[in-house]
Amino acid sequence: QVKLVESGGGLVQPGGSLRLSCVASGSLFSAVDMGWYRQAPGKVRELVATITMDGITDYFGDLVKGRFTISRDNAKNTLYLQIHNLKPEDTAVYSCYVGLDRGQGIQVTVSS
Repeated sequence: QVKLVESGGGLVQPGGSLRLSCVASGSLFSAVDMGWYRQAPGKVRELVATITMDGITDYFGDLVKGRFTISRDNAKNTLYLQIHNLKPEDTAVYSCYVGLDRGQGIQVTVSS
């Protein structure tokens, strides 16, 4: 089973930026698709971005497009999510998935 460890979350002011990281154990990282979900308080979990094993990216939701960038570094077994111009509505628990495995999530709070 692949172990996923997320980092980079925390409290950020509106308009700020952060980069979430998801480090995966195991040797099949480069051969699977992966992405990020988020779940805001009181809301259902939503998919925000995906990246295929070939590096093709996709983003979901008008609030995400243009501000979120997903990337992967296969040499480091690491998935990233860069977020710019953070808004209070981005407050959520963000979790990564790699293939069929999913991380436990990390809190991102956007507040002044």
